[in-house]
Amino acid sequence: MSRVLVIGAGGVSSVAVHKMAMNADIFSHITLASRTKSKCDAIAESVKSRFGVTIDTAAIDADDVAATTALIQSVKPALVVNLALPYQDLSIMDACLAAGVNYLDTANYEPRDEAKFEYKWQWAYQERFKEAGLMALLGSGFDPGVTSVFATYTKKHLLDRIDTLDILDCNGGDTGLPFATNFNPEINLREVTANSRHWENGQWVEGPALSHKQAFDFEGVGQKNMYLMYHEELESLAKFYPEIKRIRFWMTFGDSYLKHLEVLENIGMTSIEPMMFQGREIIPIEFLKALLPEPSSLGPITKGKTNIGTIATGEKDGVAKTFYVKNICDHEAAYAETGNQAVSYTTGVPAMIGAAMMLTGAWKGDGVFNMEQLDPDPFMDMLNKHGLPWTVEELDAPLAF
Repeated sequence: MSRVLVIGAGGVSSVAVHKMAMNADIFSHITLASRTKSKCDAIAESVKSRFGVTIDTAAIDADDVAATTALIQSVKPALVVNLALPYQDLSIMDACLAAGVNYLDTANYEPRDEAKFEYKWQWAYQERFKEAGLMALLGSGFDPGVTSVFATYTKKHLLDRIDTLDILDCNGGDTGLPFATNFNPEINLREVTANSRHWENGQWVEGPALSHKQAFDFEGVGQKNMYLMYHEELESLAKFYPEIKRIRFWMTFGDSYLKHLEVLENIGMTSIEPMMFQGREIIPIEFLKALLPEPSSLGPITKGKTNIGTIATGEKDGVAKTFYVKNICDHEAAYAETGNQAVSYTTGVPAMIGAAMMLTGAWKGDGVFNMEQLDPDPFMDMLNKHGLPWTVEELDAPLAF
């Protein structure tokens, strides 16, 4: 049993805290902190009404390393679970080092003023965490996170060698709204509008955003158009599985979403460059975020399923094989359990499981770790037990594209 401090109060945090409360044998005490304490209080009230578990709440500016360090020292957790914005990763890692506490997040650091997704800033903390005898676990969400564990499981149990790996992320959910993002709009739009990149034959291949489209029939959802994108787990998978010749990431988007996105891009609303408006400086994408629906509010109106998985080709005992490992999650079932839709659920549950891995000692070590460096089996077992069951399917042939 361990104390944990969770920072951030969005939909992912709500799911993670609800699931932690359901596992009191591991999480004996939970403190939830965010810049806006009222959001933490609302989550605490939901947890109390659903499961009868009381959690503490606090206000914190996670950009303030000294204040965050003081909060950690006050709470005395065994682990800090960072579910705040990716811009705040380094500040929270600094606070964990200062307070001598282990660290976990779900998304890699990115600068506020540049849409650039790289692990270099966090990997640079390797020696500091190692020398402090602390563990930092990066990317314990679904993608990144579960998809990397799927790849590791495939390598451990299904293939002797992985030659190609495709990550397929399909959200078949429907809100009935003309345009909405399933997670933080600012992060979502920066990610979607970035150039595509994939790993092939030892180098990165780059292209325009959303320029490469393929149709795919997703179980539980149906046929959807998916687009080649860059996603952060490609970098860590390429680093820790150098034998893989090609690694790609695909995400589905509906025509209405893309139409609205094109217009918003054309008029500059997705820009991260500051501009002057009525005598004050604003950032267009931050203003757009204020206009769009809050993702945590979409739970009651979202119907349908998500389907996220990995398709790996390679060789087993000298025979060429292809395996598809995936999870299908229902938006309405996720909402019934935690009050949040499936996109938050599929990230919040792995955050809880990653924390459980560290707190129980199933995963341990000194330094900075990505998910694919660790034993997949206990994590995969907890996925089945805590709402994200997975299946393995052997395909007749590799993807035809």
